[in-house]
Amino acid sequence: MLGLSKLNPIRHILRWIIVGFFGSTILAVVALRFIPVYFTPLMFIRCAQQIGQGKDLKLKHHWVPIEEISSSMPVAVMASEDQKFLLHHGFDLESIEKAATHNQHKKRVRGASTISQQTAKNVFLWPGRSWVRKGFEAYFTVLIEFMWSKQRIMECYLNSIEMGDGIYGVDAVAKEHFNTDAAHLTRSECALIAATLPNPIKFNSARPSTYIRNRQGKIMHEMKFIHEFPREGEDINPETTVGGVYHKKRH
Repeated sequence: MLGLSKLNPIRHILRWIIVGFFGSTILAVVALRFIPVYFTPLMFIRCAQQIGQGKDLKLKHHWVPIEEISSSMPVAVMASEDQKFLLHHGFDLESIEKAATHNQHKKRVRGASTISQQTAKNVFLWPGRSWVRKGFEAYFTVLIEFMWSKQRIMECYLNSIEMGDGIYGVDAVAKEHFNTDAAHLTRSECALIAATLPNPIKFNSARPSTYIRNRQGKIMHEMKFIHEFPREGEDINPETTVGGVYHKKRH
């Protein structure tokens, strides 16, 4: 009986921790369905790294609604990062299976994170490859897919993703690298930005290497198979493609 009496307070505390975690995370996801994401954990981490390395603090980030972003930008990142973005519910199981098979036999690890998963990581979590972090990423991916529209997920993705050294979001990179704003980026510039996303610190869209130019060309080719990104409330229109996964979906 004495042992049980000692366990009761611990159970009570654990219960409140669990309730607090689920309550606070769900509330945060609901709130950010409507509130712009001005800061992310990665921004704070990068700022701390800059200070620790004795560098000047650099943080370029301008939130803009998706209506003020070039219509080619969502198409470019889908072509580059997640062609089935509008078809899946957060996870591309086929890509996960292919990546798992590839990683069993190759030294170079291939990822299979969707735009939804990357958004969950960018907005709510820290970078890393631990199973704990991946577990939280899956949890937040389910939440945003359930509570946000695809348009909101894309809007947060394009505004929060790291796009250069101290540069976050498409409007900031448009100003820093192309002397324009997000609304006036060309199709070619959008593809060039998307080409750097595997490693925007290593690859610079302002000074693209031959490798990045080649990736840009491939992305521009793939963009022909990705339909125009629908506005809030609109359905996918396969007529805006010349084939690809969305054309197949229609049939």
